[in-house]
Amino acid sequence: MIKKIIILCVVFFPAIVFAAGNIQSILITIGDLIGIATPIVVALALLFFFYGLTKYILNAGDEEKKKDGRSIMIWGVVALFVIVSVWGLVRVIGNTFNIDREQTINVPSVL
Repeated sequence: MIKKIIILCVVFFPAIVFAAGNIQSILITIGDLIGIATPIVVALALLFFFYGLTKYILNAGDEEKKKDGRSIMIWGVVALFVIVSVWGLVRVIGNTFNIDREQTINVPSVL
């Protein structure tokens, strides 16, 4: 068993060492993707809310469809609340620890 662990360490150690230099670029890429995705997700939640609103208004005579529209509106508001709350929490934590969003990330490396 110990021989297998030693062989795995010897085989994968170079990959781990060389990957350490790429962690900074991976983190920057993930941050950029999150920055791009956030307004899209907010827009989708807002569209979901308006879809429920139109379903509620257009089906004023049918109680079952009104109930479906009301449920969609509630989930749209919940989604918007969660998105804005997480965004605000990240902003508060960043301001608390004086993290500049435009600052580069310095990841320690072994090279």
